[in-house]
Amino acid sequence: MTILKRTVIYVSDGTGITAETLGHGLLSQFEGIEFKPLRYPFLDSEDKARECVARINEVKQSEGVHPIVIMTQTNAEFSSILHQADAFFIDLFDTFIVPLEKELGSRYSRAVGRSHGQANPEYNSRIAAMNFALAHDDGVSDADLKSADIILVGVSRSGKTPTSLYLSLQFSLRAANYPLIPEDFERGHLPSRLQPFRGKLYGLTIDPEQLQRIRFERRPNSKYASLDNCRYEVAAAEKMMKREGIKWFDTTSRSIEELAVQLMQELNPGH
Repeated sequence: MTILKRTVIYVSDGTGITAETLGHGLLSQFEGIEFKPLRYPFLDSEDKARECVARINEVKQSEGVHPIVIMTQTNAEFSSILHQADAFFIDLFDTFIVPLEKELGSRYSRAVGRSHGQANPEYNSRIAAMNFALAHDDGVSDADLKSADIILVGVSRSGKTPTSLYLSLQFSLRAANYPLIPEDFERGHLPSRLQPFRGKLYGLTIDPEQLQRIRFERRPNSKYASLDNCRYEVAAAEKMMKREGIKWFDTTSRSIEELAVQLMQELNPGH
């Protein structure tokens, strides 16, 4: 079965959360199509608008079909520039706000990010998830791990922290992460604090050469950053995850956004 693929570009003069929430709700109704997201938040200048137009047109030229642009843009001038791109547009303001203006007999507020104020339940959920991720970063605390939606494991500097934070901010997930260290490999079993939560565990791995470059920037000329040690830790971590039945993802060439979407698909199969 051939899976259709379409690029979806989220454009906003704010965080883009509103555009992406709208997009997810609409696109989830279409099965058999793989949507690749691109994001352009904080588009607040003419230069950024024209750069975005150029990128949209590049996608159209390379893929041969219109990218789907879902946007929230309060600035009429920038919105006009964006609409010059060769794409299919879903504009929150054109589609919903303008008709509401006519019905209500009132002009809409052009305040950026108004839907994400502190009284917004979704906003509060994201902040609570972020605080959980920070409190459970790098195995600092195992308190209340039962409340975690997902627990990421992997060797040091494999991308656990940024992925956890992205999952919390973008998807309101309570994400914890735990580093697998040489002592864990020597014991030959999963750390005891993680054993009750096997169903929430997902692993991250990375190419040893890439890991060596990342670690070298932090601790140059150390055993921690040596290529031999990186190869040992990555191999031992993958062996442990395989033995324990933990599905893992390679972060070497994946963006955090792409990785987060794949993890979301694992947590919510079919969505």
